[in-house]
Amino acid sequence: MSTDLNPDDLATAEPLVTRDALRRPLHDLRISLLDRCNFRCPYCMPASQYHEDYQFLKRPDRLTHDEILLVARAAVSLGVSKLRLTGGEPLLDRKLPNLVGGLAVLAGVDDLAMTTNAMLLAPVARELADAGLHRVTISLDSLDAEVFERMSGGRGDLRTVLAGIEAAEEAGLAPIKINVVVQRGVNDHTVLDLVEHFRGSGHIVRLIEFMDVGNRNGWRMEQVVPSLELLKMIEARWPLRAVGRNYPGEVARRYQYVDGQGEIGFISSVTEPFCGACSRARLSADGVLYTCLFATNGTDLREPLRNGADDDEVSEILARTWLQRADRYSELRRTDVAEAHHFSKVEMYRIGG
Repeated sequence: MSTDLNPDDLATAEPLVTRDALRRPLHDLRISLLDRCNFRCPYCMPASQYHEDYQFLKRPDRLTHDEILLVARAAVSLGVSKLRLTGGEPLLDRKLPNLVGGLAVLAGVDDLAMTTNAMLLAPVARELADAGLHRVTISLDSLDAEVFERMSGGRGDLRTVLAGIEAAEEAGLAPIKINVVVQRGVNDHTVLDLVEHFRGSGHIVRLIEFMDVGNRNGWRMEQVVPSLELLKMIEARWPLRAVGRNYPGEVARRYQYVDGQGEIGFISSVTEPFCGACSRARLSADGVLYTCLFATNGTDLREPLRNGADDDEVSEILARTWLQRADRYSELRRTDVAEAHHFSKVEMYRIGG
Protein backbone atom coordinates (compact mmCIF):
# COMPACT_ATOMS: atom_id res chain seq x y z
CA MET A 1 0.00 0.00 0.00
CA SER A 2 1.26 3.45 -0.86
CA THR A 3 0.32 6.57 1.06
CA ASP A 4 1.03 8.83 -1.97
CA LEU A 5 2.78 11.22 0.41
CA ASN A 6 6.15 12.88 0.19
CA PRO A 7 8.12 11.82 3.29
CA ASP A 8 8.89 15.49 3.99
CA ASP A 9 5.16 16.13 4.34
CA LEU A 10 4.41 13.33 6.79
CA ALA A 11 4.59 15.54 9.88
CA THR A 12 1.79 17.81 8.67
CA ALA A 13 -0.35 15.73 6.29
CA GLU A 14 -3.80 14.49 7.19
CA PRO A 15 -3.45 10.90 8.46
CA LEU A 16 -5.01 7.96 6.71
CA VAL A 17 -7.40 5.62 8.52
CA THR A 18 -5.75 2.21 8.42
CA ARG A 19 -7.97 -0.71 9.48
CA ASP A 20 -7.11 -4.34 10.09
CA ALA A 21 -8.90 -7.46 8.86
CA LEU A 22 -11.54 -6.99 11.58
CA ARG A 23 -12.00 -3.29 10.70
CA ARG A 24 -10.15 -2.04 13.79
CA PRO A 25 -8.26 1.21 13.22
CA LEU A 26 -4.60 1.77 14.02
CA HIS A 27 -4.83 4.42 16.72
CA ASP A 28 -2.14 3.71 19.36
CA LEU A 29 1.57 2.88 19.18
CA ARG A 30 3.41 1.67 22.27
CA ILE A 31 7.16 2.07 22.01
CA SER A 32 9.47 -0.03 24.18
CA LEU A 33 12.76 1.81 24.57
CA LEU A 34 14.78 -0.96 26.16
CA ASP A 35 14.30 -4.40 27.64
CA ARG A 36 16.03 -3.67 30.95
CA CYS A 37 14.23 -2.87 34.19
CA ASN A 38 15.35 -1.90 37.68
CA PHE A 39 12.59 -4.09 39.19
CA ARG A 40 12.23 -7.85 39.15
CA CYS A 41 8.47 -8.24 39.46
CA PRO A 42 7.68 -11.97 39.66
CA TYR A 43 4.85 -11.73 37.12
CA CYS A 44 7.08 -10.05 34.53
CA MET A 45 10.83 -10.45 35.15
CA PRO A 46 11.43 -12.94 37.98
CA ALA A 47 14.92 -12.57 39.46
CA SER A 48 15.51 -16.32 39.23
CA GLN A 49 15.55 -16.01 35.44
CA TYR A 50 16.63 -12.40 34.91
CA HIS A 51 19.75 -12.58 37.05
CA GLU A 52 23.00 -10.59 36.95
CA ASP A 53 24.36 -12.67 34.07
CA TYR A 54 21.24 -12.46 31.94
CA GLN A 55 22.01 -11.07 28.47
CA PHE A 56 19.74 -8.15 27.69
CA LEU A 57 19.86 -6.35 24.35
CA LYS A 58 23.10 -4.50 23.69
CA ARG A 59 22.88 -0.90 22.52
CA PRO A 60 23.53 -1.73 18.82
CA ASP A 61 20.65 -4.21 18.94
CA ARG A 62 18.16 -1.56 20.08
CA LEU A 63 16.56 1.02 17.85
CA THR A 64 18.17 4.43 18.02
CA HIS A 65 16.07 7.47 18.84
CA ASP A 66 16.26 8.57 15.20
CA GLU A 67 14.91 5.17 14.13
CA ILE A 68 12.12 5.38 16.71
CA LEU A 69 11.19 8.84 15.47
CA LEU A 70 11.00 7.60 11.89
CA VAL A 71 8.69 4.74 12.85
CA ALA A 72 6.54 7.10 14.92
CA ARG A 73 6.24 9.55 12.01
CA ALA A 74 5.20 6.74 9.72
CA ALA A 75 2.65 5.47 12.24
CA VAL A 76 1.16 8.93 12.67
CA SER A 77 0.74 9.18 8.89
CA LEU A 78 -1.46 6.06 9.11
CA GLY A 79 -3.76 7.39 11.83
CA VAL A 80 -1.88 6.90 15.10
CA SER A 81 -2.62 9.76 17.49
CA LYS A 82 -1.55 8.17 20.80
CA LEU A 83 2.07 7.34 21.58
CA ARG A 84 3.18 5.66 24.79
CA LEU A 85 6.77 5.10 25.90
CA THR A 86 7.36 1.87 27.81
CA GLY A 87 10.12 -0.60 28.61
CA GLY A 88 11.38 -2.46 30.47
CA GLU A 89 11.74 0.74 32.46
CA PRO A 90 11.90 3.72 30.05
CA LEU A 91 13.57 6.02 32.60
CA LEU A 92 16.72 3.90 32.34
CA ASP A 93 17.22 5.70 29.00
CA ARG A 94 19.16 8.77 30.14
CA LYS A 95 18.48 10.64 26.91
CA LEU A 96 14.74 10.15 27.16
CA PRO A 97 13.88 13.89 27.27
CA ASN A 98 15.48 14.32 23.83
CA LEU A 99 13.28 11.60 22.37
CA VAL A 100 10.21 13.04 24.06
CA GLY A 101 10.99 16.39 22.48
CA GLY A 102 11.15 14.83 19.02
CA LEU A 103 7.90 12.94 19.44
CA ALA A 104 6.06 15.88 20.96
CA VAL A 105 6.35 18.02 17.82
CA LEU A 106 4.78 15.44 15.50
CA ALA A 107 1.57 16.91 14.12
CA GLY A 108 -1.34 14.61 14.85
CA VAL A 109 -0.08 13.28 18.20
CA ASP A 110 -2.82 14.11 20.68
CA ASP A 111 -1.51 12.03 23.57
CA LEU A 112 2.14 11.39 24.46
CA ALA A 113 2.39 9.30 27.61
CA MET A 114 4.82 7.07 29.49
CA THR A 115 4.44 4.03 31.71
CA THR A 116 6.99 3.75 34.52
CA ASN A 117 7.53 2.24 37.95
CA ALA A 118 8.41 5.81 39.08
CA MET A 119 11.57 4.88 41.01
CA LEU A 120 13.59 7.26 38.82
CA LEU A 121 10.82 9.74 38.07
CA ALA A 122 11.15 12.51 40.67
CA PRO A 123 14.44 14.04 39.40
CA VAL A 124 13.31 14.18 35.75
CA ALA A 125 9.55 14.77 35.90
CA ARG A 126 9.83 18.50 35.23
CA GLU A 127 12.33 18.02 32.40
CA LEU A 128 10.05 15.47 30.72
CA ALA A 129 7.06 17.77 31.03
CA ASP A 130 9.05 20.66 29.57
CA ALA A 131 10.12 18.42 26.67
CA GLY A 132 6.47 17.75 25.82
CA LEU A 133 5.41 14.63 27.70
CA HIS A 134 1.69 14.89 28.46
CA ARG A 135 1.13 12.41 31.26
CA VAL A 136 2.39 9.31 33.07
CA THR A 137 0.99 5.99 34.17
CA ILE A 138 2.57 4.51 37.30
CA SER A 139 2.78 0.76 37.91
CA LEU A 140 2.17 0.35 41.64
CA ASP A 141 0.70 -2.93 42.89
CA SER A 142 0.39 -2.20 46.61
CA LEU A 143 0.88 0.44 49.29
CA ASP A 144 1.72 -2.24 51.82
CA ALA A 145 5.52 -1.87 52.08
CA GLU A 146 6.14 -5.59 52.54
CA VAL A 147 3.86 -6.62 49.68
CA PHE A 148 5.30 -3.90 47.43
CA GLU A 149 8.86 -4.99 48.13
CA ARG A 150 8.00 -8.60 47.35
CA MET A 151 6.14 -7.72 44.15
CA SER A 152 9.03 -5.54 42.92
CA GLY A 153 11.48 -8.37 43.47
CA GLY A 154 13.03 -6.62 46.45
CA ARG A 155 14.18 -3.66 44.36
CA GLY A 156 11.51 -1.05 44.91
CA ASP A 157 11.30 1.64 47.56
CA LEU A 158 7.72 2.73 48.21
CA ARG A 159 8.63 6.20 49.47
CA THR A 160 10.67 6.88 46.34
CA VAL A 161 7.79 5.83 44.11
CA LEU A 162 5.35 8.05 45.98
CA ALA A 163 7.81 10.94 45.67
CA GLY A 164 7.91 10.28 41.93
CA ILE A 165 4.11 10.48 41.75
CA GLU A 166 4.17 13.76 43.67
CA ALA A 167 6.83 15.19 41.34
CA ALA A 168 4.82 14.15 38.28
CA GLU A 169 1.76 15.90 39.69
CA GLU A 170 3.73 19.07 40.38
CA ALA A 171 5.12 18.97 36.82
CA GLY A 172 1.62 18.73 35.36
CA LEU A 173 1.99 15.19 33.97
CA ALA A 174 -1.69 14.52 34.54
CA PRO A 175 -4.07 12.86 34.75
CA ILE A 176 -1.84 10.35 36.51
CA LYS A 177 -3.04 6.76 36.28
CA ILE A 178 -2.03 4.15 38.86
CA ASN A 179 -1.96 0.66 37.36
CA VAL A 180 -2.46 -2.20 39.84
CA VAL A 181 -2.11 -5.82 38.75
CA VAL A 182 -4.26 -7.78 41.20
CA GLN A 183 -3.32 -11.35 42.08
CA ARG A 184 -5.36 -13.50 44.40
CA GLY A 185 -3.44 -14.36 47.54
CA VAL A 186 -0.68 -11.90 46.70
CA ASN A 187 -1.96 -8.32 46.89
CA ASP A 188 -5.75 -8.54 46.66
CA HIS A 189 -6.04 -7.90 50.40
CA THR A 190 -4.31 -4.52 49.99
CA VAL A 191 -6.51 -3.14 47.20
CA LEU A 192 -8.95 -1.19 49.38
CA ASP A 193 -6.15 0.61 51.21
CA LEU A 194 -4.56 1.66 47.91
CA VAL A 195 -7.89 2.81 46.50
CA GLU A 196 -8.59 4.82 49.66
CA HIS A 197 -5.17 6.48 49.51
CA PHE A 198 -5.70 7.83 46.00
CA ARG A 199 -9.39 8.70 46.34
CA GLY A 200 -9.79 12.44 46.01
CA SER A 201 -6.21 12.93 44.77
CA GLY A 202 -7.16 13.40 41.14
CA HIS A 203 -5.18 10.28 40.25
CA ILE A 204 -7.02 7.39 38.59
CA VAL A 205 -6.49 3.90 39.98
CA ARG A 206 -6.94 1.14 37.39
CA LEU A 207 -7.26 -2.42 38.66
CA ILE A 208 -5.95 -4.95 36.14
CA GLU A 209 -6.80 -8.63 36.03
CA PHE A 210 -3.68 -10.80 36.22
CA MET A 211 -3.02 -11.90 32.63
CA ASP A 212 -1.11 -14.72 30.97
CA VAL A 213 1.36 -12.38 29.30
CA GLY A 214 4.76 -13.75 28.36
CA ASN A 215 5.98 -17.19 29.37
CA ARG A 216 7.48 -16.64 32.81
CA ASN A 217 4.79 -15.63 35.27
CA GLY A 218 3.29 -19.05 36.04
CA TRP A 219 -0.20 -17.76 35.26
CA ARG A 220 -3.14 -19.78 36.50
CA MET A 221 -6.79 -18.86 36.25
CA GLU A 222 -7.31 -19.28 39.98
CA GLN A 223 -4.91 -16.35 40.55
CA VAL A 224 -7.21 -13.99 38.65
CA VAL A 225 -9.45 -11.73 40.73
CA PRO A 226 -12.33 -10.86 38.36
CA SER A 227 -13.03 -7.17 37.95
CA LEU A 228 -16.66 -7.76 38.92
CA GLU A 229 -15.53 -9.09 42.30
CA LEU A 230 -13.31 -6.04 42.84
CA LEU A 231 -16.08 -3.69 41.73
CA LYS A 232 -18.50 -5.15 44.25
CA MET A 233 -15.89 -4.97 47.01
CA ILE A 234 -15.14 -1.30 46.33
CA GLU A 235 -18.75 -0.31 45.73
CA ALA A 236 -19.71 -1.76 49.09
CA ARG A 237 -17.57 0.95 50.72
CA TRP A 238 -17.81 3.80 48.22
CA PRO A 239 -20.86 3.92 45.89
CA LEU A 240 -19.91 4.19 42.22
CA ARG A 241 -21.63 5.07 38.96
CA ALA A 242 -20.53 3.90 35.54
CA VAL A 243 -19.35 6.50 33.02
CA GLY A 244 -18.62 6.22 29.32
CA ARG A 245 -15.28 5.73 27.64
CA ASN A 246 -13.07 8.72 26.93
CA TYR A 247 -12.33 7.48 23.40
CA PRO A 248 -13.06 4.46 21.16
CA GLY A 249 -10.90 1.49 22.11
CA GLU A 250 -10.26 2.59 25.70
CA VAL A 251 -9.57 -0.62 27.60
CA ALA A 252 -10.70 0.40 31.09
CA ARG A 253 -14.30 0.40 32.22
CA ARG A 254 -14.65 3.69 34.08
CA TYR A 255 -16.57 4.47 37.25
CA GLN A 256 -16.87 7.67 39.25
CA TYR A 257 -17.33 7.90 43.00
CA VAL A 258 -20.83 9.13 43.77
CA ASP A 259 -19.39 11.48 46.41
CA GLY A 260 -17.29 13.25 43.77
CA GLN A 261 -13.89 11.93 44.88
CA GLY A 262 -12.67 11.01 41.41
CA GLU A 263 -12.80 7.87 39.33
CA ILE A 264 -11.53 4.31 39.16
CA GLY A 265 -11.07 1.93 36.22
CA PHE A 266 -11.16 -1.82 35.68
CA ILE A 267 -9.16 -3.60 32.96
CA SER A 268 -10.70 -7.03 32.45
CA SER A 269 -8.79 -8.74 29.66
CA VAL A 270 -9.44 -12.19 31.12
CA THR A 271 -13.13 -12.10 32.12
CA GLU A 272 -14.37 -9.41 29.69
CA PRO A 273 -12.05 -9.35 26.66
CA PHE A 274 -11.99 -6.14 24.63
CA CYS A 275 -10.19 -7.38 21.50
CA GLY A 276 -13.02 -6.15 19.30
CA ALA A 277 -12.02 -2.54 19.90
CA CYS A 278 -8.24 -2.96 20.20
CA SER A 279 -6.37 -0.30 18.25
CA ARG A 280 -2.83 -0.85 19.60
CA ALA A 281 0.41 -1.80 17.93
CA ARG A 282 3.60 -2.35 19.90
CA LEU A 283 7.19 -1.68 18.88
CA SER A 284 9.83 -3.64 20.76
CA ALA A 285 13.21 -2.21 21.69
CA ASP A 286 14.89 -4.29 18.97
CA GLY A 287 12.54 -2.98 16.31
CA VAL A 288 9.90 -5.68 15.98
CA LEU A 289 6.31 -4.56 15.46
CA TYR A 290 3.74 -6.66 17.33
CA THR A 291 0.01 -6.36 16.73
CA CYS A 292 -1.10 -8.05 19.97
CA LEU A 293 0.08 -8.12 23.59
CA PHE A 294 -0.07 -11.94 23.32
CA ALA A 295 1.62 -12.18 19.91
CA THR A 296 3.86 -15.12 19.05
CA ASN A 297 5.76 -13.27 16.32
CA GLY A 298 6.07 -9.83 14.76
CA THR A 299 7.36 -7.82 11.82
CA ASP A 300 11.03 -6.80 11.82
CA LEU A 301 11.50 -3.09 11.18
CA ARG A 302 15.12 -2.80 12.27
CA GLU A 303 16.54 -4.46 9.19
CA PRO A 304 14.72 -2.28 6.64
CA LEU A 305 15.51 0.81 8.73
CA ARG A 306 19.21 0.00 8.70
CA ASN A 307 19.06 -0.75 5.00
CA GLY A 308 17.95 2.81 4.40
CA ALA A 309 14.14 2.58 4.38
CA ASP A 310 12.55 6.03 4.41
CA ASP A 311 9.26 7.22 5.91
CA ASP A 312 7.21 6.13 2.92
CA GLU A 313 8.69 2.62 2.88
CA VAL A 314 8.22 2.17 6.64
CA SER A 315 4.63 3.43 6.32
CA GLU A 316 4.03 0.80 3.68
CA ILE A 317 5.38 -1.97 5.93
CA LEU A 318 3.28 -0.77 8.86
CA ALA A 319 0.14 -0.51 6.76
CA ARG A 320 0.62 -3.96 5.21
CA THR A 321 1.18 -5.50 8.65
CA TRP A 322 -1.90 -3.85 10.15
CA LEU A 323 -4.15 -4.65 7.16
CA GLN A 324 -3.40 -8.36 7.70
CA ARG A 325 -3.97 -8.23 11.46
CA ALA A 326 -6.69 -10.52 12.83
CA ASP A 327 -5.46 -11.00 16.44
CA ARG A 328 -8.06 -11.56 19.16
CA TYR A 329 -6.31 -13.83 21.64
CA SER A 330 -8.24 -12.74 24.74
CA GLU A 331 -11.59 -13.44 23.09
CA LEU A 332 -10.39 -16.93 22.15
CA ARG A 333 -8.62 -17.63 25.45
CA ARG A 334 -9.42 -20.99 26.99
CA THR A 335 -7.28 -23.15 29.22
CA ASP A 336 -6.07 -25.17 26.25
CA VAL A 337 -5.36 -22.04 24.20
CA ALA A 338 -3.40 -20.47 27.06
CA GLU A 339 -1.39 -23.65 27.52
CA ALA A 340 -0.64 -23.88 23.80
CA HIS A 341 0.75 -20.33 23.89
CA HIS A 342 2.67 -20.88 27.11
CA PHE A 343 6.12 -21.06 25.56
CA SER A 344 5.59 -18.95 22.46
CA LYS A 345 4.25 -15.52 23.45
CA VAL A 346 6.51 -12.48 23.36
CA GLU A 347 7.67 -11.46 26.84
CA MET A 348 5.84 -8.46 28.33
CA TYR A 349 9.06 -6.69 29.34
CA ARG A 350 10.03 -6.57 25.65
CA ILE A 351 6.92 -4.70 24.53
CA GLY A 352 5.54 -2.98 27.63
CA GLY A 353 2.10 -3.59 29.13
